[in-house]
Amino acid sequence: MSSVQLDLSRATSIFHALSDETRLAVVQMLGDGERCVCDLQAALDVAQSRLSFHLKVLKEAGLVSDRKDGRWSYYTLVPDALTEAHDIVHALASPRPHGSRTPTVLGRCCG
Repeated sequence: MSSVQLDLSRATSIFHALSDETRLAVVQMLGDGERCVCDLQAALDVAQSRLSFHLKVLKEAGLVSDRKDGRWSYYTLVPDALTEAHDIVHALASPRPHGSRTPTVLGRCCG
């Protein structure tokens, strides 16, 4: 990814989704495979409405997917989603090629 223009909007979405302790716990649990929302709720001891919010954030960021089976929803990690997060971190930590454009930072004071 470092040789390609970094999609800052995508990076922001991913890292926003991963910036919460409950959402990180969900991602960690889903690392062991698909989980029913009821199992996630019981393990995390959070209200259903709160868990739904966190799952929505993770889903909108493309980190998890869901499927319905009767009245239950099951969640799983999206393949390669965490690899994408890793690649973004790697791109941010890698030196940019000489002459590459640095994003403009508004309100920057220099000079």
